[in-house]
Amino acid sequence: MEIDFKEIASYVIILIIVLIAAQHLNVVVSGSMEPAFYRGDIVLVEKANFLGINEFDPSAVEVGDVVVYDAAWYDEPVIHRIINITDINGTTMYVIKGDNNDKADPYYVTSDQIQEKVVTFNDNLVIIPKIGYLSLWLRGL
Repeated sequence: MEIDFKEIASYVIILIIVLIAAQHLNVVVSGSMEPAFYRGDIVLVEKANFLGINEFDPSAVEVGDVVVYDAAWYDEPVIHRIINITDINGTTMYVIKGDNNDKADPYYVTSDQIQEKVVTFNDNLVIIPKIGYLSLWLRGL
């Protein structure tokens, strides 16, 4: 039996691409951002720090951007939209809110908390509808 190193290398490359792609997909677990996206949808994200690569600058996000941040009020990362940017004692603070929520999230957010930003293409969020339901079911959510 001969070992085909080209074939093995091609499988390794495909596996690496799949693993990198998987790190840039987030399953939506709630309806807080409806109608922009829904529970069970998958959003494509860019990361503030991916293996030492800064795919975007968290301090350069703008009102209207949808970001994933480490919330002080919730155990899991939250995907919501920046609705205001303000300066408090020399620190830039972000007011963030789910599109489907009545009120903004309970605490200001700093750029250090912003880990990912949902990718847009032609001013539209990049979303893969409904495929995340399997992941939600497997995780018991």
